[in-house]
Amino acid sequence: MAIDRSIGRTIYRWHVHLYRLTRGVIGHKSPVGPMLILETRGRKSGLPRSVTLLYYEKDHHYFVVASNGGRPEHPEWLLNVRQNPVVNVQVGSRRFGATARAILSTDDPILWNELVHYYGGWGDYQQLTDRTISLVELVPPGN
Repeated sequence: MAIDRSIGRTIYRWHVHLYRLTRGVIGHKSPVGPMLILETRGRKSGLPRSVTLLYYEKDHHYFVVASNGGRPEHPEWLLNVRQNPVVNVQVGSRRFGATARAILSTDDPILWNELVHYYGGWGDYQQLTDRTISLVELVPPGN
């Protein structure tokens, strides 16, 4: 958690670059769990924006959490997803389009608890902020 709130944003830019360059050989696995690249369209610029995120997979859907390290503001990628839910995802070497669906953690407490059980840091981040953290379901085509 300390890395995320201090130098995380700089590291994450490099993370995306290495992940793509190596097709996930470097960057897919992390000490806390598997990571994916989420590519959204900037809601103002329309340009592609990419971020690496810890994910949880369930029934061929991928779930990411818009914790933003417990900061008071939502992460930019969540705002982009709300504006345009059509996204691109890279999991390891596999790339695919998906539809993103933002869900408030309070709207699906069972799923939220499952996610927090998977990675306790998400629960810690919720304790650091007054906003309700959203989770985002990434649904690949055909699911």
